[in-house]
Amino acid sequence: MFTDELAKYDWEETGRRIASKTDADVRRALAKERCDIEDFMALISPAAEPWLETMARLSKRYTEERFGKTISMFIPLYITNSCINHCVYCGFHASNPMARVILTPEQCEDEYRAIKKLAPFENLLIVTGENPHKAGVPYLAEALDRAKKYFSNLKIEVMPLKAEQYEELTHHGLNGVICFQETYNRANYNIYHPRGMKADFDWRCNAFDRMGQAGVHSIGMGVLIGLEKDWRTDITMMARHLRYLQKHYWRTRYSVNFPRMRPAENGGFEPNCLMSDRELAQVTFAMRIFDHDVDISYSTREPANIRDNMATLGVTTMSAQSKTDPGGYYTYPQSLEQFHVSDERTAVEIDRRLRELGREPVWKDWDASFDLVGRKTARDCQAER
Repeated sequence: MFTDELAKYDWEETGRRIASKTDADVRRALAKERCDIEDFMALISPAAEPWLETMARLSKRYTEERFGKTISMFIPLYITNSCINHCVYCGFHASNPMARVILTPEQCEDEYRAIKKLAPFENLLIVTGENPHKAGVPYLAEALDRAKKYFSNLKIEVMPLKAEQYEELTHHGLNGVICFQETYNRANYNIYHPRGMKADFDWRCNAFDRMGQAGVHSIGMGVLIGLEKDWRTDITMMARHLRYLQKHYWRTRYSVNFPRMRPAENGGFEPNCLMSDRELAQVTFAMRIFDHDVDISYSTREPANIRDNMATLGVTTMSAQSKTDPGGYYTYPQSLEQFHVSDERTAVEIDRRLRELGREPVWKDWDASFDLVGRKTARDCQAER
């Protein structure tokens, strides 16, 4: 399990190594065709800031070689905000006095139909709070069963499950799972997650192994920028996690996300750090140079201008017209959001802008031929590693 691997790395020492990277380390990384973790640390270090334009050009080149000019579009649907966790930064935390909603299967289907009227979405991300007693695996299975009549590619972002539960859901149409570790800093993890099932660091961190063991086709990962003062160390730990997963579950496709904390009804929790737009660009370019094949996803947390710019330089997946409140597309359009989105454009407006920028928005999952290419690339990468 990855927590065994993670125990080999000291958080403070990793931070010191990143801070010690020099201009020579950055130039060495940029000259490589395939980078290792040390190179990645150099590329996200302060020493790499003067090289941002060079990194952008490399990122653009590698992205277009692997993905062409396509941007895969998806839409999230929150089907419940019921949650037993007490995450101090989240609007859904259990102690927040808010109306709790669990959509019925019929209401879920109303949402699916409403989404299909917005744009030709085929990629749906089903999102829930974490309440296994009221919205557990049987509830998710029925939501997937109904969704697959409308969408060809179904992912979930829910509580961590057992391997056999992930496998069970693949028989109901599940194609991918997204799970944010939030932070890899074990020492501070329970400061942000004091109670609830999410308070178990190992259970959450090892969920990605269980996804791989279950044969989940696509796994998405990320850290929440703003929890830790040192985002560079957190993202380095995520890069280590990515390499570990690719080594052990090479048949699976992977995506990464760098969500910056957005305002939420969270009792006044303030981020411990603020990542600038230039720093977000730097870590995006660094990730693409580090891994040419990984999907890099930007959600509507990010402003429209940032998403537009990065769509030409490294991002390959985007959400559009997102609602972060359960039933927000049809059933309960005025309910409380998990967090406030930043890019409020419609899907049609985003599609138009991406085409103006020379991108090709893709509203369905990759064709089977692309998938086979992706799997071949993964095997090649594994052999190289």
